[in-house]
Amino acid sequence: MTDRSEFVVVANRLPASVHRTGTGAETWRRSPGGLVNALEPLLRKRSGTWVGWPGIPGTVTPPESVGGIRLSPVSLDEHAVASFYEGFSNSTLWPLYHDVVMPPAYQQSWWESYVEVNRRFAEAAAEVSAPGATVWIHDYQLQLAPAMVRELRPDVRIGFFLHIPFPPVELFMRLPWRTEIVRGLLGADLIGFQRPGGAQNFLWLSRTLTGAAQVPKQVGAGPLGGAIDLGHRSVSVGSFPISVDAGAWDALSRDPRVRERAAQIRATLGNPRRVLLGVDRLDYTKGIDVRLHALGELLREKRLHARDTVMVQIAIPSRERVEHYRLMRREVEREVGRLNGEFGAVGHPAVHYLHSSIDQRELAAFYLAADVAVVTSLRDGMNLVCKEYVASRHDLTGALVLSEFAGAAGELTDSFLVNPYHVDEVKEAIMQAVSLPAADTRSRMRRLRDHVLDHDIDHWASSFLDELATEHIKVAT
Repeated sequence: MTDRSEFVVVANRLPASVHRTGTGAETWRRSPGGLVNALEPLLRKRSGTWVGWPGIPGTVTPPESVGGIRLSPVSLDEHAVASFYEGFSNSTLWPLYHDVVMPPAYQQSWWESYVEVNRRFAEAAAEVSAPGATVWIHDYQLQLAPAMVRELRPDVRIGFFLHIPFPPVELFMRLPWRTEIVRGLLGADLIGFQRPGGAQNFLWLSRTLTGAAQVPKQVGAGPLGGAIDLGHRSVSVGSFPISVDAGAWDALSRDPRVRERAAQIRATLGNPRRVLLGVDRLDYTKGIDVRLHALGELLREKRLHARDTVMVQIAIPSRERVEHYRLMRREVEREVGRLNGEFGAVGHPAVHYLHSSIDQRELAAFYLAADVAVVTSLRDGMNLVCKEYVASRHDLTGALVLSEFAGAAGELTDSFLVNPYHVDEVKEAIMQAVSLPAADTRSRMRRLRDHVLDHDIDHWASSFLDELATEHIKVAT
């Protein structure tokens, strides 16, 4: 690439993936997703570039652009995928940052690979960035990249956003390379977290592990939680809760074909009185087993009956080469089989289980078909499924059961908030949701929708980038 960009996005994956036709030919398509949708206009306007891994081990050469987004690929061989991605990123950082729901593994070779791959991403970002460019780095796989980019290109302004939760300090302190991670993040001008607690945890760690001083938060400082004074410059830290393309989900749910499909889904389910819905990546942090256990107890207690209440669980395949995920899939499918064997009838299972990915149109139809969405995450940075569900309920029907350990719980306070570790509490919330009077349902959903439609993905992106531009001006002056 000869032209450099004023706006550069750096993320683990490119916003495009390769598809092979029946003849073996390769075609590249833009990947769906809120982050891509939010940043595409900025990338187009500023002739921006997205730096990322194509998703296939080995050297892969995507086209220069896909869907109007310019691409800068970073190649990873099989070893890097195993050690950087499946190893340090997803077997060390992921469980540690999700409250050690599963025990993290610590291996020096994984860490060394993490350092090397972060350097490759940083070098790619430095190469495509124009003088004074804005470089926005995303997520836990690239926490060393901000400092590496700053070393290579001190002229650019750097933002970093963590999409997953940032852990409590006592958990983060277990990480053997804790200081290196903090110093890597402090290479940014602005560091964003999903929730204020994550920002405060990071501020404490920065002071403790690096000896840097914290700058008191200024009145009217917007979402900022504070700043770290490094002497020659300061680093701002704040909370920027991410969201979804709410307008697109609202429009999709109003599409007559989607509404017809929703009616077909309910008919296929036997037109039950109530439909409960779970939509999750098949991940041990999502608490799929929690809602299945709660449903089982409600059925055994005869507070719900399989003849008129069914659950649909969509489990999107995830990281199936990692042993924890293979074990979890077996456990979930065993529990689904147990519930259907105990409470189902021929042609009428108690739980309809789909282990597959589905497109947005089909997902919107499921959102419309469901009376209650059940989100029982044990820990989630935000959880966008609950916001997609709310954005899809243009008729103001439907209710949301939401874990208080999902980041969205701080915003969607009109949902039925639960502690997912307390099965009785989950059961009571489900019963309240299915028996809520229509007027109360509409009132709750209206307030939920008002928030999600006002605080959509564009609001998130613009609030972060506006703050980054402001903070950079402060540093420059």
